Amino acid sequence: MNYEALRHFADSWGLLFMAGVFLTLIGWTFRPGAGRHHEAAADMIFDEDKKDV
Repeated sequence: MNYEALRHFADSWGLLFMAGVFLTLIGWTFRPGAGRHHEAAADMIFDEDKKDV
């Protein structure tokens, strides 16, 4: 595969793939029910019952 073919592939299908990954990750973050997990992760530093010392 030469440089021109690789560049053409990256400009077309690579861009679509990266856009799909980006939209999937954004959708995964804002899915219903995810707020509970985000809140638990945010409060984790205040939990004194589970110290890894």
